[in-house]
Amino acid sequence: MGDDRLKRAARVLAQAAIAATLVSIAASQILLGAALIACIAAYRAKLRVPPIWLPLSIFLAGTLVSLMLSADPGAGLPQVRKLYVFLIVIVAATALRSAGDVARTFLLCGSAATLSALWSFVEFWQRWRAAHELGRQFYTYYIGDRTSGFMSHWMTFGGQISIVATLVTAVLLWKAPPRRWLWWTAVSVMLAALLISFTRGMWLAAGAGGIYLIGRWRPKLLLLVPLLAVIAWLIAPEPLRQRVRSIYRPHGEQDSNYHRIVTWRTGIAMIRAHPWFGLGPEMPGREFRRFIPVVGPPLPEGWYGHLHNVYLQYAAERGVPVLLVFLWMVGKALWDWLRAARRSTAESAAVLHGCIAAVIAVLVAGIFEFNLGDSEVLMLFLALLACGYVAKPERA
Repeated sequence: MGDDRLKRAARVLAQAAIAATLVSIAASQILLGAALIACIAAYRAKLRVPPIWLPLSIFLAGTLVSLMLSADPGAGLPQVRKLYVFLIVIVAATALRSAGDVARTFLLCGSAATLSALWSFVEFWQRWRAAHELGRQFYTYYIGDRTSGFMSHWMTFGGQISIVATLVTAVLLWKAPPRRWLWWTAVSVMLAALLISFTRGMWLAAGAGGIYLIGRWRPKLLLLVPLLAVIAWLIAPEPLRQRVRSIYRPHGEQDSNYHRIVTWRTGIAMIRAHPWFGLGPEMPGREFRRFIPVVGPPLPEGWYGHLHNVYLQYAAERGVPVLLVFLWMVGKALWDWLRAARRSTAESAAVLHGCIAAVIAVLVAGIFEFNLGDSEVLMLFLALLACGYVAKPERA
């Protein structure tokens, strides 16, 4: 096989691996391995790593150090296996050679996310009908078993949709691909699916990414955001209004507000006790009851396997220095992309602004959920870190 064919195969496999995260993480990881082999065969010693290689390397090294110093290193092995998905940084940076390659990857992800969103509509109807047949109030029945598309959990699904919807929107605003009306329809489907998933943190994440895009594209349109919010509130069905009101008026333990407060306070206690190297990967869930603050028993309902916050989780697992390195890595990428976007072509600007908006969405979602603990979301996020630099002009 000639070099050109190998390079084409590497590109197609890399694009497929990124998009497959929205359908099946197993398929995605198989494609990632195939893409890596194709990259090695096509580019040999010329594999590329983005300029974030230093903080990324320190982050990975810090993870391994915290594992070795953990009271139970074996418990953290799932996080070691998860390091495999970090190869997408090298694969995407090597196989995707232009902003056009990246933009097409975003649209491919948009296609997969739209299919997942459409399936979530079927799930929503099934839950609506089940609640009616059981004579249950829909809100209380639905909160514990929400739509998740092709994923196993609604948080993973919401995290993916909030990322991909912002990426496709950026391509539509700056690049205007063929059949634009069809892609706007796809974005509408994704946002509708996100809305009926009732994941409040992901609503805020997508909103933050969308506000960034509007502010960069047509800043004056931001003045319409409050008006649109009022109109949306007036026309929203009652279950959606209930979900919004639950932010400040929760339905007892159902809405997880108090549960998150407990996990966050416990995380802070863990960090105070182990600030430098943390408890070790996967250990906050195992050691949770040892650090839990004083609350009236029993604990509020909810999942206590992690801290429901990316920043607290990384600091509690791996230490404050590793968290700071993570923030350095993300901050460097955002700064580099913002500078490059000012002097980019429309195609490069579409990718750069899309990456910035999507990373903002991930960072906002990370306040409310350990979204980077899911390989499906983590792999998308890591691919973004590479894609932004692929689109960045050489002199920017």
